[in-house]
Amino acid sequence: MKTRHVVSLLFVLALLLSACGGAQEAKTVKVAVLAPLSGAVPTFGVSTRDGALMAIDEWNAKGGVLGMQIEAVVEDSQCTADPAVAAANKVIDTDGVHYIVGEVCSKASIPISEIAEAKGVVQISPTSTNANVTLNADGTTKKFVFRACFIDPFQGLVGASFATKQGFKTAFIMFDQGNDYVRGLAEAFEGAYTAAGGTIVGKESYTAQDTDFSAILAKVADANPDVVYLPDYYNIVNLVTAQAKEKGITAPFMGGDGWDSADLNKEAASGGFYTNHYSEKDTRPIVGTFVANYGAKYGGAVPDALAALAYDATNLLLAAIEKAGADDAAKVAAAMEALSYDAVSGTITFDAQHNPIKAAVVLQVAPDTINWVDTVAP
Repeated sequence: MKTRHVVSLLFVLALLLSACGGAQEAKTVKVAVLAPLSGAVPTFGVSTRDGALMAIDEWNAKGGVLGMQIEAVVEDSQCTADPAVAAANKVIDTDGVHYIVGEVCSKASIPISEIAEAKGVVQISPTSTNANVTLNADGTTKKFVFRACFIDPFQGLVGASFATKQGFKTAFIMFDQGNDYVRGLAEAFEGAYTAAGGTIVGKESYTAQDTDFSAILAKVADANPDVVYLPDYYNIVNLVTAQAKEKGITAPFMGGDGWDSADLNKEAASGGFYTNHYSEKDTRPIVGTFVANYGAKYGGAVPDALAALAYDATNLLLAAIEKAGADDAAKVAAAMEALSYDAVSGTITFDAQHNPIKAAVVLQVAPDTINWVDTVAP
């Protein structure tokens, strides 16, 4: 009987130890990072991944969040709807993720946001500026979806305000009709620019697959605008501005944060301007610390706005989890709404549509560098 009693006690003890071990293994918080690591704009994805992982590593070094280590789940979402949807479903349904940092591009973030909202998963996009990322079809705000960047209407307003201040009285707009981000910026710029008294002397669309822009650029040359608004990603900007130089077009080009990439052809785009979320030349101490730490971690690399916004987005998310006091997506979403956070891209609070209220910068391209020109507050 004693032997049986001892065996029973040992069995119960083994179960308890096993349960404790299982609980120990489960003490992590999973955060998915969805970014385009392949496809048309891989530099966006690398910067986003690295900025997010740096924030996670810093939190883990300080003990994690709510006493739990943070586990990153990185997926290549390719800045395109179908791969992004597949990645979102995978991290939610297979990996058990409750929190997503991503995507980069609005055309990928919008379908992800619909999945996140339906499944009660908190999503914060670092860089998707299309207003519909955080809004339902009826105009109401998605409960679980946020962003760390300003939205297209504000960015378009900043671009139009700057163009007006520069004395650019006429503008020609080039845009990709099939890209939510590009179309949204073009519309916002046009509305704000014409409201300020500017004249649109031409407006032409193209597709993401186009590589020869000579027909449109011939119209630009004929219209002779003061500025050409091209709110696309750096890969398209490189093609268009190089071909414009070949045609002798001297009007400066202007765009949005999609220009921000180490692969931007600065020689071709020289003289152009773009709105952005931060400048590494900002003198605030938080920026200097971030730039130094990023360079130390990633072999001397200088963080672009994609890296800064991914770093900010991840910090905002983890701060909201800490504030919520629980690994509970609904509580974290509520905590995020009330958050005020001193981030690299500025002090951030959220409006009723889950958009951050913060300033924007205007940068100018030179042949060998990018220079800060102006800061515009909301």
